[in-house]
Amino acid sequence: MHVRTRMAPSPTGEYHIGSMRTLLYNYAFAKKNGGEFILRIEDTDRERFVEGATERLIQVIKDYGLNWDEGPDNGGPHAPYVQSERLELYKKQAEELVRKGNAYYCFCSKERLDSLREEQRNKGYPSTKYDKHCLALTGDEVQKNLKSGKPYVIRLNVPADQEVSFEDIVLGNIKFSTNDIDDQVLLKSDGYPTYHLAVVVDDHEMEINYIMRGVEWLPSTPKHILLYNALGWDIPAYAHLPLLKEKGGTKKLSKRMGSIAAVDFLSEGYLPEALLNFLMFLGWNPGTEKELYTLEEFINDFSIERIQKTDLVSFDREKLFWYNGQYIRGTDVKVLWSRIKEWIQKYGENPGYEMEDDYSTKVLTLVQDRMRVLADFIPLTGYFYHEVTPDESILTSFAESSTRASEILKVFENEYGNLTDEKWVSSDLDKASHELIAGAGYKPKEAFMTLRVALTGETATPPIFDILALLGKQKSLSRIRYSIKLLEARS
Repeated sequence: MHVRTRMAPSPTGEYHIGSMRTLLYNYAFAKKNGGEFILRIEDTDRERFVEGATERLIQVIKDYGLNWDEGPDNGGPHAPYVQSERLELYKKQAEELVRKGNAYYCFCSKERLDSLREEQRNKGYPSTKYDKHCLALTGDEVQKNLKSGKPYVIRLNVPADQEVSFEDIVLGNIKFSTNDIDDQVLLKSDGYPTYHLAVVVDDHEMEINYIMRGVEWLPSTPKHILLYNALGWDIPAYAHLPLLKEKGGTKKLSKRMGSIAAVDFLSEGYLPEALLNFLMFLGWNPGTEKELYTLEEFINDFSIERIQKTDLVSFDREKLFWYNGQYIRGTDVKVLWSRIKEWIQKYGENPGYEMEDDYSTKVLTLVQDRMRVLADFIPLTGYFYHEVTPDESILTSFAESSTRASEILKVFENEYGNLTDEKWVSSDLDKASHELIAGAGYKPKEAFMTLRVALTGETATPPIFDILALLGKQKSLSRIRYSIKLLEARS
């Protein structure tokens, strides 16, 4: 069978990271099997529609390095790929269902429906359902209401005492009793379809034959199967995927614990390829110890059969840091610098100083191994670009007194002042500095930590001799002298 999968996001807000995982699985399955992946915009929920959300979700999917064979921006044989542009099609199929007796017009007011739900809740019903009141209307009554312009919806006519079953590729055989299924609204009074009608019509018209979606949609599947059967259409294969939860938790991802929008992870400085690699393992595993996957390798190894049969999988944010760190360290330094510049331009704040390419590449070489996200670069490297004012309490914290700290810095000042420019390289600075403190009787920690703070204002940095070499002789001596003055003023 020629495979066609899809993702159909709703433009009701920012694209969720869990949806990106589901999209990735659909994409990989289609590509592995030589099929097509389709993007469709489900914008029929007009109350929750957010202006500009369609454009943003399209962009973020592309920013993650994924694309589609057919969709709203590149078209295809089943256009349009935006549901609000397909309303006549849904109306036609809803009326066809009415004609067959599989759906019916409902004219109940909001007040009656609210009263019905309240009554059922008071009686302790596990869930509220429509009571098929309008199904009893005669044909003449229906026509009279329609001609008078009375508002209506079209509801699915769910048969009683039947079983709907299907074989889920992930979860196995699933069964539902029709007695537990509501007469779902298919077409709303404003002429827009509900999700249930639109998704079935569109999936059939676009020849989608594999549907991978989150397990929260499982209760909707019997409604969709009833619609497929009623319309005489082939039922696609279903695979319901586990949802994402916070590590150690039992509920879905929450904004209270951190980012959940796909774009937010990019804005925080995660690399798209690291994000995709992380998402690959949220519900799937290759059955090996391999953890680092390119997209091409994932497509080659992916199979629905290896998706976990569970409701929730842990979204381990520390593991995501690990993945991103692996990719940062594995990226050529010049390429990585270009990625950092792009990130600063798109997501970051202007640091307020110039960052020349050749110099910044050398700076990046020193901190690349310490970075977990692109956003780490600026806070890790500020002292390479602007002058520092060391905290005096920290400057003196590694020596027994401010006087001794000043003495240490003066010794370094004198030694470094006598070094030639040719000797101002990391290896020679290292050798000269160790010989110097050994002869002066200073402990390595007190000497080099005092020097580190004087040069950078920080206590955790790359190797001090690499910093000296990159800052250069004049800037290094200037900072040492500035710290000496601070200490002498304190004495």
